[in-house]
Amino acid sequence: MSVDLSVHLGRLLLRNPIATASGTFGYGLEFAEFVDLGALGAISVKGLSLRPCLGNPPPRICETDAGMLNAIGLQNVGIEEFLDGKLPKLVEKGATVIANVWGDTEAEYRAVVERIGDDPRVAAVELNVSCPNVVKGGMVFGNDPAALHALVAAVRSATRLPLVVKLSPNVTDVVTAAKAAVDGGADVLSLINTLVGLSIDVETREPKIGFTTGGLSGPAIRPVALRMVWEVRRALPNVPIFGIGGIETVEHVLEFLIAGANAVQVGTANFRDPGVCGRLVRDLELWCERHGVSRVADLSGTLKTRPRPEKAYA
Repeated sequence: MSVDLSVHLGRLLLRNPIATASGTFGYGLEFAEFVDLGALGAISVKGLSLRPCLGNPPPRICETDAGMLNAIGLQNVGIEEFLDGKLPKLVEKGATVIANVWGDTEAEYRAVVERIGDDPRVAAVELNVSCPNVVKGGMVFGNDPAALHALVAAVRSATRLPLVVKLSPNVTDVVTAAKAAVDGGADVLSLINTLVGLSIDVETREPKIGFTTGGLSGPAIRPVALRMVWEVRRALPNVPIFGIGGIETVEHVLEFLIAGANAVQVGTANFRDPGVCGRLVRDLELWCERHGVSRVADLSGTLKTRPRPEKAYA
């Protein structure tokens, strides 16, 4: 049986729904000996800023019971080095590239996106909105719907490429944030980014992360991510979604697709198994063959929910 693994996220066409999550796959080139970059749906590269960034001082990563905490600090080579040095090599390997970008201000975000422009080597631009707005007292862009809308609107006119907005889970209502991003001009939503967490060394009574808190990722956040993907899909049924959070197996991929994602991004699992994304592509095709699914896109949003019973009182 032939299986069509291709998926459309608005104007963004992927050969399959398995992409990598920004910050966990470097610039892609570091993993080229473990996985065929051209066989993946897409590679969302390490977050890019206007100038090179050194990130936070160590320690920057620690393991948790069901994942990890990180406070890398968005270390990267800067947009110029990426476009001139990294991107040509990714193109040579046939990779579909999503440029993840960030900034400290709206102006910085826009400047990075303007530098990318309509570069045909880039399939889409992804905004990491989990960054503090230094002009507004450090409030994280993605945690304030008004600031999020303004940010997306500010960069929308800087490129005709598909615009992906990566939502923060550290909000009261993810649907409100999703609507703000879409109203601002987002073509695609990716969710979720990491949850803010803390881990403590009880002997020293110090945080295990030098920055004190860090972003929690891995299996621990998967149920939260699934719930948020489902909520956003119900509220915005026509908006394409990348599901992110604790994906390690084909069953996890399927959970996100059924919940409403059109594709997924795999993050923390790459640290443990650098070939995991290639394996997931193969496993997804085999699962579809066994279950008589001819188009993987048909799985998206097929969750069968049960009616919620009324509370029973004694």
